[in-house]
Amino acid sequence: MIYSEKVMEHFQNPRNVGKIEDADGIGQVGNPVCGDMMTFYIKVKDNRLVDVKFQTFGCGAAIAVSSMVSEMAKGKTLEEALQITNEKIAEELGGLPKNKLHCSNLGADALHAAIMDYKKKQEAKMKEAEIKEKDEAGSREEAACCCPYCEGPIEGLENYCTQCQIELIECPHCGHYTRKGEPTCINCGVNLEA
Repeated sequence: MIYSEKVMEHFQNPRNVGKIEDADGIGQVGNPVCGDMMTFYIKVKDNRLVDVKFQTFGCGAAIAVSSMVSEMAKGKTLEEALQITNEKIAEELGGLPKNKLHCSNLGADALHAAIMDYKKKQEAKMKEAEIKEKDEAGSREEAACCCPYCEGPIEGLENYCTQCQIELIECPHCGHYTRKGEPTCINCGVNLEA
């Protein structure tokens, strides 16, 4: 089995080996037939891979592929990194023996899995932020419909609390009700006399 000089160089001196403790995305793939396992860790800033590291358990070709993938991906946008294919990896390495081409598949797959993991986490964060925003909006709306003094219901458009029997105004700053004639809003403290 003859390996190119580039494969040997990346096998003997692999780049970007290690683990990113606070990785934004992690992708792990393996081949049960040959026993190769690859884990890629990515750090993303402004949709760009600012750091890529890997841990690989496997043959020399698997280590060389992981090293090359990490070099090819670093600095790329997520979209560009998703365009890294097993063919491009093998080409960059100066070719791989036929029985080792599966290693290039694993490398591309592990990188792509890390990117997909990052995207799933981002989606979850966005959904969480949306839910939080809706909850906060609901709380503001709910608070605006209740008297800030007794928590009784505000009647219609009159801005009048029937329980306390006081007239209320809506604070132009926070949108909550406060007693008409008060110098400051009871909720946010803004000066209402200005």
